[in-house]
Amino acid sequence: MFKNYLKIALRNLTKHKAFSFINIAGVSLGLTCFLLLALYVKDELAYDRFHEHADRIYRLNRTFLANDGTESLRLGHAAPPFGPLIRQDFPQIEQVVRMLETGALVRYGDKRFAEEQMFAAEANIFKVFSFKIDRGNPDKALENPFSIMFSKPMAEKYFGKEDPVGKVVRLDNQLDYTVTGVFEPLPSQSHFHPNFLVSFSTLNDDRVYGAEGLRTNWGNNSFSTFLLLPEHYDPQKLTAAFPAFQNKHIEQNASKYSVLTLTKLTDIHLRSHLDSEIEANGDIQYVYLFSAIAVFILLIACINYMNLATARSATRAKEVGMRKVIGAVRTQLVNQFLSESILLVLISVTIAFVAVLLCLPLFNNFTRKQLSVSALLDPSFLAILLGITVFTGLVAGSYPAFFMTGFQPIAVLKGKIASALKNGKLRQALVVAQFAIAVVLIISTTVVYNQMHYIQDYKLGFAKDQVITFSMPDDSTIDIEAIRQRFKEYAGVREVGRSSRIPSGRLLDSWEAYVMKGDSMAPTEINIKSLSVDEDFIPTYQISMAAGRNFSRQYPTDRTSGFILNQTAARLLGWKNPADAVGNRFGYGNIRGQIIGVTKDYHFESLHQKVAPIVMFYQPGRLGRVSVQIAGGSIQHAIGHIESVWKERFPEVPFQYEFLDQRFGKLYAREQTQQLLFGVFAGIAILISCMGLLGLSMFMAELRTKEIGVRKVLGASVTSIVRLLSTDFLKPVLVAIVIASPIAWYGMKNWLQDFAYHTEIKWWVFLLAGVLSVTIALCTVSFQSIRAALTNPVKSLRSE
Repeated sequence: MFKNYLKIALRNLTKHKAFSFINIAGVSLGLTCFLLLALYVKDELAYDRFHEHADRIYRLNRTFLANDGTESLRLGHAAPPFGPLIRQDFPQIEQVVRMLETGALVRYGDKRFAEEQMFAAEANIFKVFSFKIDRGNPDKALENPFSIMFSKPMAEKYFGKEDPVGKVVRLDNQLDYTVTGVFEPLPSQSHFHPNFLVSFSTLNDDRVYGAEGLRTNWGNNSFSTFLLLPEHYDPQKLTAAFPAFQNKHIEQNASKYSVLTLTKLTDIHLRSHLDSEIEANGDIQYVYLFSAIAVFILLIACINYMNLATARSATRAKEVGMRKVIGAVRTQLVNQFLSESILLVLISVTIAFVAVLLCLPLFNNFTRKQLSVSALLDPSFLAILLGITVFTGLVAGSYPAFFMTGFQPIAVLKGKIASALKNGKLRQALVVAQFAIAVVLIISTTVVYNQMHYIQDYKLGFAKDQVITFSMPDDSTIDIEAIRQRFKEYAGVREVGRSSRIPSGRLLDSWEAYVMKGDSMAPTEINIKSLSVDEDFIPTYQISMAAGRNFSRQYPTDRTSGFILNQTAARLLGWKNPADAVGNRFGYGNIRGQIIGVTKDYHFESLHQKVAPIVMFYQPGRLGRVSVQIAGGSIQHAIGHIESVWKERFPEVPFQYEFLDQRFGKLYAREQTQQLLFGVFAGIAILISCMGLLGLSMFMAELRTKEIGVRKVLGASVTSIVRLLSTDFLKPVLVAIVIASPIAWYGMKNWLQDFAYHTEIKWWVFLLAGVLSVTIALCTVSFQSIRAALTNPVKSLRSE
């Protein structure tokens, strides 16, 4: 019996080639998109779950509060004393491990490279995190000071095929470290990826950090601290005890300005968006978004299939009647229709599987992922494929299978059922649903594009083009002024400025600010971010002054007691007119001095954040970032000159630089990916929807062949017939636009709230989406309508 079902199913597929092609192509395309996005979502949800104790590992966070109780700084890091003190006060905690991320110039023989992602880690790191150790003893590898472990790629980079254990490497041309092991790189689904692990005990050396600093420095919140809690332990109990813990060890009432919290390891990648993270994290909202798009695309494809399946069922009414007359029972007819449906979906699944294999490299490049083909063979994915095949086949085939087979043979053979099915209310509802999804994606694409265009054209308040930045070696003996003059010997180098941070980074440093109240300096409740700069920083970035002047070498006191505020800081401190702030006494941390100038506001951080209040002052020990503004047309020559000076002064240190505008571009990489994603899937949604419309228009033209012939004989023009056939399809598209517009408006309004500065959703966005949808639908339907209208009426009237 099954063989018979299969034979008839294949016969029907080949008989109606156009409909079969449209159905298979639509479902295949929808499944391909669904599987690719499902791979992405699966990868995002898998972050850090490979660790054996992932469900019991928590990260310690520290949040600072302003005087008014609002959060001023949220850090995924903490001060170094917290780790051992938490282990001491809470003995129920199984393990506490600290890490400090750094970078260094690594040298072995004649090989030397400036390396990043180097972590000083405590010896018990392997009891908390699941590393695969290739060489060395994990229990002792990080026990002794000046020990270092290499990741396997780094070991091959420096030592080739040699055994690196026992070899000695030099860091920053100062200290020697002994290689004690090699570890496999952590999977891509990790929120941190160390290339090197250095023994934490090395930091006790005063040349590196100092034991006293590790024990008492509560201000350096650069240490990642992880806790391994006992099984079934409630982390809320620990969080509730943190205020008393801080008041005990830091100072009385320390919990009023410092709050400790815990984040579960498996929540860091998708749910942690603090001011400091080890690496850029994902976002659970994007997982929801991608999941919704995957389901929507698959839904559109399934609706397409169901639409055409129900449409074709009208032409098979007589077939059902004849089968019943000659003895077929309802169960057999149901099985026949369902087997045809499932066979078509199986073909589509096979094509989709192959398409995913072919598209995966391109998709990886687009999402910056490392999704593998093996993931498709995962039991969960195979189960999803099987479930989709059965579900889609059953749903799409259920209408003809159960509805059509329930009628009496006489009614079917008289044509009453077929004529009733031609009304197509169900089909119109399905067309509305799929076009509504497509219109939502079109509107979303347009809004994202407008926002990205808005960002690109937004005036940041400083010059970011043709500026390169790099870090200066940490060496107090360097004659910075002499190097600056050498850089400027080339005419293409306009300015060379130094600062503690550079635009596009986060402003994470802040101290307490003081202003004059009466006869004395009093602390303010304003959280002002600090930025250490030299006299050339403002000219390099062409930041405009609102009042006062820039720092000057002609005034030595500028370096010891001069402050420059931005307009926001001046306004929050009570000076509505920037000029009123100039000349006033001001204090910041333990420095007291005078405000010499106020700059116009500039967007140091991304447009996701509002302009922060900033104070600029001179601190020679914190000016490690160099910014060079280069004249147009001489960029490569200027960079070549700078590099030659660098090699002359720092022959052991590779010259590494980056363009500032590229750094700003990375701030919005996620939004740019989203823009492209919306655009691609909006196009796919429209394509699948149009394929469905094309199939339906072919079907309706076939059903109305005689009507068209009669109308032509009676004098109807081609235009009137095309209008007649097209109007019925435009109505559901217009209804879809009305339904989709408020949904898209609400969703994109919430999306824009993520930006402190954003464009508005214009009325023409909805008009554009509507016109585009109607035009595409009209073109699709008109193609078949014109073809039907041009058919010779003699042939139309003879067809039966």
